[in-house]
Amino acid sequence: MTNLKRIQTILVTGANGFLGQKLIERLVDKPGYRIVATSKSENRIFIREGYTYTPCNIADPASLQSLLDEVRPDNIIHTAAMSSVEACENDPVQCEKINVRAVYQLGQYCAEHDAHLVHLSTDFVFDGMEGPYRETGQTNPCNAYGKSKTISEKRLSSIDCRAAILRTILVYGINGDTKRSNLVLWAKTQLESNNRINVVSDQWRMPTFVDDLADACIRAMEKEATGIYHISGDEMMTIIDAVYRIADFWRLDRSLINPIRAMDIGQETNRPRKTGFILDKAKTALGYSPTPFIKSLKEIEQQFSFYNR
Repeated sequence: MTNLKRIQTILVTGANGFLGQKLIERLVDKPGYRIVATSKSENRIFIREGYTYTPCNIADPASLQSLLDEVRPDNIIHTAAMSSVEACENDPVQCEKINVRAVYQLGQYCAEHDAHLVHLSTDFVFDGMEGPYRETGQTNPCNAYGKSKTISEKRLSSIDCRAAILRTILVYGINGDTKRSNLVLWAKTQLESNNRINVVSDQWRMPTFVDDLADACIRAMEKEATGIYHISGDEMMTIIDAVYRIADFWRLDRSLINPIRAMDIGQETNRPRKTGFILDKAKTALGYSPTPFIKSLKEIEQQFSFYNR
């Protein structure tokens, strides 16, 4: 008699978000899984088949628990977050509910039901004084968003649950939601419209292609990885250097790009100056291989037609 492997249920939170939508696209084609997507609002995911969508406000513990009791996931990929630095500063109560308390609740569920959790975190857990960072680097966030993510990491580590924490940096790419933008789409759109844009010249990052990040989440889930992993591109650049590369790729006017300093827009102390990751652990343990920046722009160009954009 053949032993048939039980179909596992994956719950993706923040499924209307930039990463969440990309994850659903990739997961629906994988055999052996039942996919449940959730976000606060109604379904905005570009593809409409191959998964179940259930709205849920994860900031409400009762609603989140009801969802968990109903879905009974074997795996959770938690992408939902309050990620705006300014929003977290202006509404610390909501920030704590979403970025800390909901994460702890998901961790408790996973501990009680032996489920696996992939939790998304950020380079903003660091102060930007010693980048690029290893996973073991000393956290020292300089804004409320980074502080909330640091606390959520520590809360998860205090629970006896199987969890992989994936930190990432400045995610970019394209999906089917025209309301979702990022550095690449913003710069391309503005420059194509011949609009002058101000771009910070003294912040260094390793931008992350959303397709790479989605693949890393799935790899971490499938390998049932635990601990912290750094997931990003492997090219260090300033924000303005990234925008110059975007302009050159689409043959747009560089002269429309105006360099400014972080201090000019109030970001001198509430954004890390230089982050970046050392990716050795993710490459070795997860088989992670980031797409070169220019190659990712070529892939984005090809994806425009797929998303009818």
